[in-house]
Amino acid sequence: MAISTALTPRAVFRLALRQTEGLIASIIALLGLDLAVPDHSTISRRAETLEVPRPRHGREPVHLLVDSTRLKLCGPGEWLVVKHGSRTRRGWRKLHLATNANTGRIVASALTDKDTDDGSQVGPLLDQVGGPVASVTGDGAYDRDDVYAGVAARYPAAGVIVPASSTCRRRGDEADRTAAD
Repeated sequence: MAISTALTPRAVFRLALRQTEGLIASIIALLGLDLAVPDHSTISRRAETLEVPRPRHGREPVHLLVDSTRLKLCGPGEWLVVKHGSRTRRGWRKLHLATNANTGRIVASALTDKDTDDGSQVGPLLDQVGGPVASVTGDGAYDRDDVYAGVAARYPAAGVIVPASSTCRRRGDEADRTAAD
C-alpha cells in the first residue's frame, strides 16, 4: 500500500524516483506520522510489477488558452558569429500553442515562419483538438472576425474570450457623454 501510494503522485506529477521519495517523506512529516518512507530503489523495483492507475483525461469541454512565441534558430554556423563577431541575419520561427487551461497541458501546436500572424493559426490549432471546446482565450491578436467565425464554425457553443483594448469603450458611453454635454 505504501509503494502504491508513493507511485500515484509520481505518475500524476511525473516525478523522478528520488523526488518521489522526498515528496512522500515531506507529506509524512507534515502529517506528523512516524512511518518509514520507502527508498527510491525499493520504489523502482516495485514499480516494475505494480500497476498504478494513470490520470485520465475526461471528455468534458476544455477551455483553451492560445498564444504564440518566437523561437530563434541556431544553425551550425552560429558559433562562427560568436567567435568572429560577424553579423548575420537571425532565423526566427513562431510557435503557436493551444493549452488546456485546467491541466496546463499543450493540446495543439503549430510552427510557422516569423511573418505568420497569430489569428490565422486558430483554425489549424482547433483542428488538432480531440474533444469539445468550451472557450478559446487569447490576447488582442485574436480579436478578429475570422477567429470568431472559425471558433463558431467548429464549436458553436464555445466562446471567444479576448481582453478589451485600452481604447475600447462600452456601448452607450458615447451616447451618455453627448447627453451629459
